[in-house]
Amino acid sequence: MNDTARDTARKILKGREGTRTVLPGIHILAAQGNALAVETAQGVVLMDSGPGGRVTARMITELRSLTAAPVVAICYSHGHLGYNDGAGDWLAHNAERGDPAPRLVAHANCNRRYARYRETLGLQRGLASIQFPGLEVSFSMVDATVEFHDRLALVDGARRVELLWVPAETDDTIAMWLPDDRVLYAGAAFPGTTIPNIGTPLRTQRFTVRWAESLERMAALGAQCLVQEFGPVIEGEDAVRERLLDTAQVLRWLRAEVVERMNRGMSEREILADIRFPPQWRERSYLKARYGAPEYNVRDLYREENGWWDRNPTSLHPASPAAAAAAVRDALGTPDRVLAHAAALRDRGETQLALHVVDLLALCEDDEPITREARQLKAALCRARAQEVEPYVSKALYQSSAELLEAGRKGWLTS
Repeated sequence: MNDTARDTARKILKGREGTRTVLPGIHILAAQGNALAVETAQGVVLMDSGPGGRVTARMITELRSLTAAPVVAICYSHGHLGYNDGAGDWLAHNAERGDPAPRLVAHANCNRRYARYRETLGLQRGLASIQFPGLEVSFSMVDATVEFHDRLALVDGARRVELLWVPAETDDTIAMWLPDDRVLYAGAAFPGTTIPNIGTPLRTQRFTVRWAESLERMAALGAQCLVQEFGPVIEGEDAVRERLLDTAQVLRWLRAEVVERMNRGMSEREILADIRFPPQWRERSYLKARYGAPEYNVRDLYREENGWWDRNPTSLHPASPAAAAAAVRDALGTPDRVLAHAAALRDRGETQLALHVVDLLALCEDDEPITREARQLKAALCRARAQEVEPYVSKALYQSSAELLEAGRKGWLTS
């Protein structure tokens, strides 16, 4: 994996703030994104433990430069890997200090997610390697010891700490609300650097309207300070409310636009070709297609109401990809012309069309010279396409696909 892809993957997972004290006793720690440490009369409440290893070790050092108080609770912002793989490191840290083990607090869906990840560990490793090429994920999952469903008063007293269920990127996403300080930690419910990452290519559904409802729930709190998952801290009640409600409005607009087209009988690909995301929204930093993308969102919305059939009868009971590709190649009779046409489309800057054409040859399983040449052209097209699209995930998948093709592999099968 080239260093550029690895550095890009690291950058996309890095919080904007580093280590910073937001208010006395409320600190952002640099983790996978922005973690939060809150000093209370009972001790420190931590939101996210980091990915483990060097990053979590640095978090522990940073916290100890700020306070000697024990960590009494670690809250899991959501169950995606990397955000709380470091929980075991914090447990060991407490033990070394002679402090009681902290409570590990999460939404009730989080432990279920971890159970699913353990069951599908081979798949999860594969997805991580494709989406975050060059990065190592520890896959260290420590189950929560305290679960809640809708709202939990975690700490009472002079600095109250409340946890809210705000299903968004995952069905176990939670937010931390400090009502006395009017500080909201939105975590995965508000990335802060991208339109919500709904419908990303490798992940399960994220349900657009449910995410909008979570944003509206958080907007109603009246927070004066918003700590975002990756973006900078937002100050001022109006600014916080604007960002949350703007994003909810965009999600509801997308839902309405997709539903209107579905009701007219349009297929997913027809909707993708027809819908136009208003340019004024693209200009806002928190709605840019950096990680999420409006096109991803359209796909997720379509899946909410439709099955897997793409309305093409050929796809109902398909032949294997290799057999279908071979049949098409044989029908063409002149594969050299196909390759030449794909190259001509590339030279005209029509990369996506060139990909459609080159697949007539590249999906064949044989190792004929023309097939190998087609795969190498497809790899080059993938690298070019990665430069043309905005969302990080799409860039990563094009680059990962190019590496696979350049290595002479015919698919993602690992054994």
